[in-house]
Amino acid sequence: MKRILFLSLCLATLLWSCQRRSSSIAASEANSTELISAQMSFPDTAYASVEQLTYVVEIIDTVTDGTLNSLEDAYADAPGHFTFRGGPLRDEPVAGTFDGVPSKIVRDWTFQTGRDDTPTSVGSFGGGSGWTGQPVYVQWTQEQMEQQRAHAVALTPDFAEQEIIVGSLSGTVYFINFSNGKASREPLSAGNPIKGSVSLDPSLNGILYVGQGIPAHPPIGQVALDIFKHERAFFYGPDPKAERGWGAFDSSPVAVGQFLFWPGENGTIYKYLRTGDDRALAIHTKLRYHVKGRGAAGVENSLCVYRNHGYFGDNHGNIVCINLHTMRPVWYYDNHDDIDGSIVCEVDTTTNTPYIYSACEVDQQGTQGICHFVKLNGLTGELVWEQQFPCTKLNIGEKHFDGGLYCTPYLGHGDCEGKLFATITQPDSSKTAEFVCMDRQTGDVLYRKPLQFFAWSSPVPFYNQQHELFIVTGDSSGRLYLFRGATGELLFQAVLGNNFESTPVPVGSSFVVGSRGQEIHKFHLE
Repeated sequence: MKRILFLSLCLATLLWSCQRRSSSIAASEANSTELISAQMSFPDTAYASVEQLTYVVEIIDTVTDGTLNSLEDAYADAPGHFTFRGGPLRDEPVAGTFDGVPSKIVRDWTFQTGRDDTPTSVGSFGGGSGWTGQPVYVQWTQEQMEQQRAHAVALTPDFAEQEIIVGSLSGTVYFINFSNGKASREPLSAGNPIKGSVSLDPSLNGILYVGQGIPAHPPIGQVALDIFKHERAFFYGPDPKAERGWGAFDSSPVAVGQFLFWPGENGTIYKYLRTGDDRALAIHTKLRYHVKGRGAAGVENSLCVYRNHGYFGDNHGNIVCINLHTMRPVWYYDNHDDIDGSIVCEVDTTTNTPYIYSACEVDQQGTQGICHFVKLNGLTGELVWEQQFPCTKLNIGEKHFDGGLYCTPYLGHGDCEGKLFATITQPDSSKTAEFVCMDRQTGDVLYRKPLQFFAWSSPVPFYNQQHELFIVTGDSSGRLYLFRGATGELLFQAVLGNNFESTPVPVGSSFVVGSRGQEIHKFHLE
């Protein structure tokens, strides 16, 4: 079956390649320059900043070589959108498309999830989806569909070539027919509420990686589900050696070569071997670290990867680069406060130098503070520029809502090449946010547009035939916005859901996004 699926994937790749990457809008020469050196590893270097860290690399598998067998983007030819923000650079390479200039957002269907109202130490979470909650989209070939109809378990009559897979706060993974919004498979329990974005293995072996987000039904940990057999294939947690007691996994894991990398909120970064015949994961290496003088910090964002470098931020404001071959830190940067939004990477194809973008929240700074938005050299950790956004931390009853950045920024192409887009939450003492456009070379703010409520969802792109960029983003009041990227012109806004913390997945002129209140929605642009 695996051989048949592999051959089918080749056909699917040909069909998908014409739609795959928004970066195809940029010059093809730049893409070819990057591919020439895609297999070159960065050297095993540790910069002076690493001296600020105390760390342990625990090698569990002493037999299997830890060197990555490939540095290519494992998601580049996947027939769909398989991990948070579409690939290892977390740059949302799968853009939507549209004819002309869109003027409104129209609902196609709404799918109802179940609920789990189990009380926990941090509240109950109900259903629908929350932050980050980006669905997986997969486009099966006819041959793959026939194989699954013959051998897979729990398919419904509405199983079809276009499928949505989404994790829910109800603790359940749902499978939805993209066209009609009906269940394509029976739901599959993950055991605990899911806050992060599920990740489908790019080999199309049917393994879905799911991080449990809230310990409603202990134990809590990392889960792999076999969607073909409709069963749990792997579970790990809690980790007895973790330096932090909170064992959640909001991070969306990423496959590189024969390994899977999965940061945890328990202060540990996990490297799994994912190529066994039984398709089960096997822990290869664990990295535990902390900055000297402070305890371990959790990692809620998704690992950003370029070649053998992995980048992440943590709850103490540390930005760390690690060598994925050895799991040893390469450099460290102090960005002041809690970092939840995932890092996004841009590669200068003339020098093959990666640059990363990240920003912090206003959490540990107190009620008033600064969202430090930085661009760093991904090889050395050196600061290229910093932009500061004063923000507010709100206390509402027993809950607090941090200001600053929760989303993962989007790097524009087409008529917005060189621009960066993000939402900054609570720029003042209100519950509002701003949609911000910045210059990627200088960090200068090009425009700021007000949103009606605080916003955690990440912006997603749509391009028309003239390569003009349009951006959809949501806020926590259930409002969706449509902006023209070049100018910030607001083309449409309306309350269309309960609370859009989740990030949409764009498909053609449509997108699917979950909200609180037991709802997953499909919309299209008109």
